[in-house]
Amino acid sequence: MNNSEFLSVLKDAFAKFLSTGSRSNQKLLILHHKVATDILSLLGSDYCVKSLGVGEGKEATLTGRYFDKKVDITFFKKDGNQEIAVAGLGVKMVMQNYAQNSNNYFENMMGETANLRSNNMPYFQLFAIPDKLPYYNDQKVITKWEGFAKHHAEKYLKMSQDNTDNFMHTPTKTLVFAYHIPDANKPLTTKKEYIEYYSKNIDKLRLSESSIDYGRFGNAVIFNNYGTFIEKVAHYILSI
Repeated sequence: MNNSEFLSVLKDAFAKFLSTGSRSNQKLLILHHKVATDILSLLGSDYCVKSLGVGEGKEATLTGRYFDKKVDITFFKKDGNQEIAVAGLGVKMVMQNYAQNSNNYFENMMGETANLRSNNMPYFQLFAIPDKLPYYNDQKVITKWEGFAKHHAEKYLKMSQDNTDNFMHTPTKTLVFAYHIPDANKPLTTKKEYIEYYSKNIDKLRLSESSIDYGRFGNAVIFNNYGTFIEKVAHYILSI
């Protein structure tokens, strides 16, 4: 339950993404299973979880203040024959065309968080992104390479200073995990070339934590420390 293990899971999810495509949820089965079972192992037998890749492989729907929300990972506490939802966790893994959607990702995260936390449901977020991604046009041509740059991280840095007791749009705790996929040793100009190259080299591919200095994050956001994040989530749930 450390960064090395998490990077290995991100690699497996990346491999599945290459073989199934961006519209498939198969990469999420791998990632959700890892996060859900790691946290559940810290919670113990009084708890259970519903998520893709776990048990029946179904997400639970939580009641929000404004609308019901199907949640990536939901933790339940057992109470006799009942299972009571006690916390939700949203997972986002971005693989392409990030910059044009960066604000949308952030706004959606805040909206779903406010909806659930305003209804007294603790809600956590995990955001995983490579520090370099391809941008495809409508013809699936790579027109540029984008990064998860320092200016993209600024909104997460600001959010990290939030008092989560006062701001319902801020997740109870957030993990931002920026990692690096080694560059290809030849130019890649199309989505087909990208998929073929990384599929061919996936076995020897080694993901690493991003070396970019994004700044100093406050208490509301954990940056590039998977083990600390799941420990914080488990500790919070056990304290309820």
